[in-house]
Amino acid sequence: MASEPPGIIGKGIGIRGNLSGGGDLIIEGTVEGQISLKNHLTIEETGVVRADIEAERLTIKGEASGNIVASEKVSILARAKVVGDIRAPVVIIEDGAGFKGNVEMDVPIPEGIL
Repeated sequence: MASEPPGIIGKGIGIRGNLSGGGDLIIEGTVEGQISLKNHLTIEETGVVRADIEAERLTIKGEASGNIVASEKVSILARAKVVGDIRAPVVIIEDGAGFKGNVEMDVPIPEGIL
């Protein structure tokens, strides 16, 4: 069974409002509002997102401002700029990425560390 190709919001497109769905989504344009996806969201280098985001997996190459909740993983790549709090079990922030906010990872801390 072949997987469906991702949806794309192109470079010249601006969306204001709520986005929700069950497939993968690639944002090359601008989105303001709220995003709730069941699968993988990718914000490309040209993408600018001003929204609270809920997704299974999130890859940020462009700009994002807003709080992020991911059930699996958040990856902030080298030239990305992110402002907001992140809650996910796995968070990757590459060298060169800009990040301002808090990170909460639902990982139990072994006894005796604190």
